[in-house]
Amino acid sequence: MNPLTEGASMTNGVCRNETDPVIRMSEELFRRSQGLIPASTQTLAKGPGQYVRGVAPKYLERGKGARVWDVDGNEYLDYQMGIGPISLGYAYAAVDAAISAQLRDGITFSMMHPLEVELAELIRQIVPGAAMVRFSKTGADATSAAIRLARAFTGRRKVLCCGYHGWHDWYIAVTDRARGIPEETRDLTFTFTYNDLSSLEESLDDDVAAVIMEPMVFEFPTEGYLAGVRDLCRENGTLLIFDEMWTGFRVSLGGAQEHFGVTADLACFSKAVANGMPLSILTGRADVMQLCERDIFFFTTFGGEALSLAAAKATINELRDQEVPAYLDNIGVMLMDGFNSLAGSLGMNYVRCAGMPCRSIIQFLPAAGDSLLLKSFVQQELIRFGILWGGFHNLSFAHQPEDITYTLKAYARILPMLRKAIENGNIRQQLRGEPVEPVFRRTSNFNLKPVPSEISR
Repeated sequence: MNPLTEGASMTNGVCRNETDPVIRMSEELFRRSQGLIPASTQTLAKGPGQYVRGVAPKYLERGKGARVWDVDGNEYLDYQMGIGPISLGYAYAAVDAAISAQLRDGITFSMMHPLEVELAELIRQIVPGAAMVRFSKTGADATSAAIRLARAFTGRRKVLCCGYHGWHDWYIAVTDRARGIPEETRDLTFTFTYNDLSSLEESLDDDVAAVIMEPMVFEFPTEGYLAGVRDLCRENGTLLIFDEMWTGFRVSLGGAQEHFGVTADLACFSKAVANGMPLSILTGRADVMQLCERDIFFFTTFGGEALSLAAAKATINELRDQEVPAYLDNIGVMLMDGFNSLAGSLGMNYVRCAGMPCRSIIQFLPAAGDSLLLKSFVQQELIRFGILWGGFHNLSFAHQPEDITYTLKAYARILPMLRKAIENGNIRQQLRGEPVEPVFRRTSNFNLKPVPSEISR
């Protein structure tokens, strides 16, 4: 179908559709979920609150490459990609073949499987500092195990964090979704400001076991920042943990540690490593990781589940052999530069595309107005073009240059509409449904740790 031509079929496609997609089956499934599934979703970022209600679909049925189809049959070019795990593309042949081959032999066994060793060896070859390797299922498993290791190794209690690190008590206590977490736990985790070494230095004391951080989210580290964090941690006897859920196997094959040349004491991975299969990885220094032998308990029934291990082995080989990180960088720069050029030509200095080429974000500066309303407007208009978007561009190997060209053509139609709505002050009136909701009401500068002199024991 020719991009930007008028949609003529009953279901919407990746083209300029005249109407919003019909989402009758999505709405019926959502109705059935009410009172049955809390929040109606297993993953908050996939839930109905993250999309314009009444316009966006709620349930997807299948995917191929960089395309997905909802339960009503509407087709979309996907920039969500499973909220990160789909690094090669949906139904990627080499990975699916590895899963199918392993499925014929079995999924989970009564003893260890050779893939545990084979994949660990592969990861140690690729990831800097990965002297030892452990597997689990979710990113929160790996980060929580890393925190337990750091506390056991240092004999300390407190944690300083920067970024999002999962749902477990030690981290989520710093957010406004902390009900059910004891005060004693809340009093042990604090935040610091990215790219501000002084905010970290002022918070470090002799009871800080770990500094855990995403080495990059959408803001690049300033020159020497990550090395400065590492040095402060070493001087204080604190372990540095990199949460590489988003950067791992994407910014470089060896993740942010390879890309920025800074090795942490421990590093945690998930998302991109198995192209959608559930797997997380904890790696790091041998003297720290050895505590998993007997001193701490980090064992799970499904840690050695073979389908995910087979998928990860195949995914990593494809990422390496096809030079996927470099490919993502190329098409990502094309998208970011194209968007910023469009915004600049329209005099829209209040909106920009920022972040890593492999994962960029559309940012709305305060001068533009309510960012959630602006995001909602762009999202609903992209849906008319058959593009599924949640504020980010999570790129995969399946995204083609022509997909980027098509997306930029869609932005070229939408940005003037956005500018007009901002100038007229009627952005809310332009929405055809309920706007997206924030994940957390507090997102920064909360639960900051007092300077050491105020908390010394």
